[in-house]
Amino acid sequence: MTETARADDAGPITSDVIPGIGTALAGITMVAMLVPVRQGVDDLAVWAGVGFAVAAVLAFLVRRHGGLERTIAGPIAAVSSVAVVLLAGYALNQGITASTSLPSVSLSIPLVFVAFVTAGLTAGVGVAESLGIGLVGFKRRAQQLAVLTGVGFAGLFAPEVTTPILAIPVIPFVESLSETELLVVSQVVANLGMALGTAIIVVGYFRLTDRDRSFLDLRLPTAREVGWTVAGLIVLFGAVFAIDFVMRTVGVEGSDHATTQQAQERPELMLVMIPIAILVIGPFEELLYRNVIQKSLYDTFSRAGAVVTASVIFAAVHVSAYATAGLGAVIASLGTVFGLSLVLGTIYERTENLVIPALVHGLYNALLFANLYTLYG
Repeated sequence: MTETARADDAGPITSDVIPGIGTALAGITMVAMLVPVRQGVDDLAVWAGVGFAVAAVLAFLVRRHGGLERTIAGPIAAVSSVAVVLLAGYALNQGITASTSLPSVSLSIPLVFVAFVTAGLTAGVGVAESLGIGLVGFKRRAQQLAVLTGVGFAGLFAPEVTTPILAIPVIPFVESLSETELLVVSQVVANLGMALGTAIIVVGYFRLTDRDRSFLDLRLPTAREVGWTVAGLIVLFGAVFAIDFVMRTVGVEGSDHATTQQAQERPELMLVMIPIAILVIGPFEELLYRNVIQKSLYDTFSRAGAVVTASVIFAAVHVSAYATAGLGAVIASLGTVFGLSLVLGTIYERTENLVIPALVHGLYNALLFANLYTLYG
């Protein structure tokens, strides 16, 4: 969100609209976290989650009735809700889901996951309230967030269309390829499909929003920006080790990236993935999620808010890549992705040069692939 409410946020609002939305979301969170308690789950994380959810509800309620200033109620609600996100994520990782089946529908809903999601939304509302963002500004930010989330997921699914098209010229030669050669060709085609799909989404977005190539932050790095590249790699690996240490300390287990499983079966594929990481994965992912999504968020969010929001989208679209274990493990791994995205987003925000986060991202992945080859090769 913006540091202060913008002038164009003004509109026909009442002071209790945003707190009302927050109260409703925090109430859903509280009820969802209470379900495992009612089911007999005796876990400190769950009880603490209930407590923080109650704190968020009370902060919004008291604010609605004029008992607290927004600069006090908003931060209390936001911080309490972030705590619920962490505690619900931990509970899910420990296998506590409080799943409930809907009547007449063969669908089971993990209510702790519902609390995880609604607490995240509540935190956003708390930030909006603390910054004095009214209903008009809140709606505009929500609409832009929805659109750019759609753009992010479009970038995820576009390769499902472009990759088969690029594979057509290869089909006649498939039978003459060895198993290893076929896997290598498949990886190359899949990543070229990702690049093409991403480019199509970016061009389409530019056309729909009347943007042109001037929106792209592409230039040769300065000496200072080369320093950002080196520092970014160091910070990125430092963040990974720090997050991994914290997770191990509290007993949280993540899921493996699909590439790790490929490395175990065919380590030689990692030799192909190293240049792909630098030439394709880093540049095109950063193009979409930093230069397009994060930069577009600058229109309505603060720079810091845009970095955080873009990182949430970036983590969300990696669900399929980490869907190699249970829900709790996937969420833990996405938490790591979110943390790394914050670093990349900050580098882009500081340098305003797409080349730098693209290099950092690509080199980081390349080093990971090289390590996987060393481990399993």
